Amino acid sequence: MWIEKLLDYNPILLALGATLFTWFLTALGAGMVFFFKTIRKKILNSMLGFASGVMIAASFWSLLNPAIKMAEESGTTPWVPAVVGFLAGGAFLLAVDKILPHLHLGLPREKAEGIETSWKRSVLLVLAITLHNIPEGLAVGVAFGALANNPDAGMLAGAIALAIGIGLQNFPEGAAVSIPLRREGFSRLKAFNYGQMSGVVEPIAGVLGAYLVLSIEPLLPYALSFAAGAMIFVVVEELIPESQSGNETDLSTVGAIIGFATMMLLDVALG
Repeated sequence: MWIEKLLDYNPILLALGATLFTWFLTALGAGMVFFFKTIRKKILNSMLGFASGVMIAASFWSLLNPAIKMAEESGTTPWVPAVVGFLAGGAFLLAVDKILPHLHLGLPREKAEGIETSWKRSVLLVLAITLHNIPEGLAVGVAFGALANNPDAGMLAGAIALAIGIGLQNFPEGAAVSIPLRREGFSRLKAFNYGQMSGVVEPIAGVLGAYLVLSIEPLLPYALSFAAGAMIFVVVEELIPESQSGNETDLSTVGAIIGFATMMLLDVALG
């Protein structure tokens, strides 16, 4: 079976390949700027809702659930790594959120968060997306890094499902950066470059996550839970509020439900 053949490869290389795939889908989404100059608010909201649903489902099915099972198998109290890692991931993103200058979609330049800076609005918008691509890349990297400790076809399938799910929700994110920049007067090429650049951090975080797991195996359940906590922080802090802006909130809610169901289907069917 083709999945079993992948087990012969180094987990770090697999993590790199998977996160390059998620970056590619970010770039593909950003490429929509070559076809559209604007995006309707209700479409954007439903896209962001879908992304939030995928991330919520991935946080449990691909990260927390495996972390709890690994802790049980190793004889550790199951809830300890899950709770500690989850809270640590949320705390880490909270700290980064307070420090890194960034601007959420649809807000004026004055509403930028993080340390005060004179950086342009476009840069701050890209940094906002980049901020929540860090835990996504980390999550994929940790999932593939886990194969070194447990080279199982089912675990590999779960890691692949996670990468596919993250990639699917990266597509609308890429469009959510590039198209608004085009509307603000950027050339199509420049808007595309900014959009795809927001995903560059994923391969970096993915390789780092896989390497850390390989280096410190006992931390694996904590690392999986850490990635889950960081992802949930992003969903609650950014994706859900942005998807619920405007009058068409039902569409974003439906998008979240579909996103959750899609990720759950991928994880259960493949894993």
